[in-house]
Amino acid sequence: MFANAARNFVEEVDHGGLLIPVSGLNDSIAPLTVVLKRKRFWFWQKHKYHPTDFNLNDLLTGDAPIKPVVVVTDFIKYTGTFGGNIEGGLEASLVRTNASVGGKDSSKLQSSFGSLKKEEVDVQKLLRDSKDGVLDMSHGLIQQTKEKPRQLLGIVKERIVTTQPCSVIEEVQQGGQCGGSLSVCGPKSSKLLLKENGSLSKDSNVTMEIPINTTIAYGLIELEIKHDGHYELCLMSNTDGGFEVDGPAKKGSVSVCRAPAHSSENSHLRQELEQLGDHFQLLSALPASTRLSLLEQITKLMQDQAAISALENVLDHMRLGKKLNLSDVTATESQQQNIQVILDVLEQCDQVGSGQSTPTLTALHLITSALDEMTNDCLAALGTCCSPAVLQTLELLVQTVCGDGEEPLSSAGLTEDVYEKTERLFALSNVSLKRDGDAVKTEINQQPGHLPLVLCVAVRGLASLAHSV
Repeated sequence: MFANAARNFVEEVDHGGLLIPVSGLNDSIAPLTVVLKRKRFWFWQKHKYHPTDFNLNDLLTGDAPIKPVVVVTDFIKYTGTFGGNIEGGLEASLVRTNASVGGKDSSKLQSSFGSLKKEEVDVQKLLRDSKDGVLDMSHGLIQQTKEKPRQLLGIVKERIVTTQPCSVIEEVQQGGQCGGSLSVCGPKSSKLLLKENGSLSKDSNVTMEIPINTTIAYGLIELEIKHDGHYELCLMSNTDGGFEVDGPAKKGSVSVCRAPAHSSENSHLRQELEQLGDHFQLLSALPASTRLSLLEQITKLMQDQAAISALENVLDHMRLGKKLNLSDVTATESQQQNIQVILDVLEQCDQVGSGQSTPTLTALHLITSALDEMTNDCLAALGTCCSPAVLQTLELLVQTVCGDGEEPLSSAGLTEDVYEKTERLFALSNVSLKRDGDAVKTEINQQPGHLPLVLCVAVRGLASLAHSV
């Protein structure tokens, strides 16, 4: 809830910038706090950040600590309300199986952070103080980080903090109906995922009081660390930190940050999707009942950005051969149940319980990773388009985006209602959609980031689950 509010804040005030939203109230962040940065599996994913219990002085040798000069300025006064109504249904007729699912949910997240201030470290002084500084290379944090080449260290150079008591309020109303019966894939399964003529309704209203001096977001300076413990501050945003490479024949540093590919050209977008084609094909080949169940559960989770992030986190751990206890996942009880259903389906299909990554797990992680990279508004817009018929239309438009950018209206299947939803969804992903006579045209807007690619991956993945449903 708080993490979602912080993420909304960063999207509004620094979208595409360098601010990092805090992941929870437990994060203890101050100037010069050491933060662990981890590169993700898919190159378009934002990096993960884990604040540690140490500051820069804890890692330095010698008895002369760095005393940073911190400049405090007024930032903004912030109040944000996010949410809306989501209504949808899904019907399917399979061999010896009929299922229908419907739901109408509304949610509202109101963040009243009030007047915020910015604390910034004087980087010029920090640079002078760091000139002769040496890190203790035997320190446990440095040793453990160095052992994993996809990780590096940074220090907090700025943070946005509250100046008065404030609150985050979440209101949720959920209602749904389902009819028919549907079982998990495979002859070994007897667990029903949908009960005959069931219904569910649930309301919740949660208020979280936020104390003074709570960090909402922060910015980093990455560290480039030499063998002997000397380090340099990466002052440019496009300069990556890391550890000096071992061995006399190798020079330079290992960077865990690949420069993002420019995803604004149709040809590049097409090449990226072609490289991911095997994952989409694998999902399309799953049994229809399995695909229907996965599509249903993912669609439910799409109503809350935090729930999608929780699912991505669980699948990411599984892909690395680790098991994450759902009780430790930040999600509501109903969302944890949705995630558990997905895990049950995966176990039936690929025996994921063996602790090894599988093709189906990787393909499903691909979808959730793309969904997790979407903005809240974009995810909500896509959530209203998850019926098989609309997903088929979206998939055709994605092919148009990757091709010549034009499709006849007669083959696009765009009704007035679907066109309005699709136009908004594409606009939120930096893709313009326009009707021109008897054709619909798409154009990728020249904006930084990977939103067009993320949209295309998410649509292709969801459409693969909806094929022939």
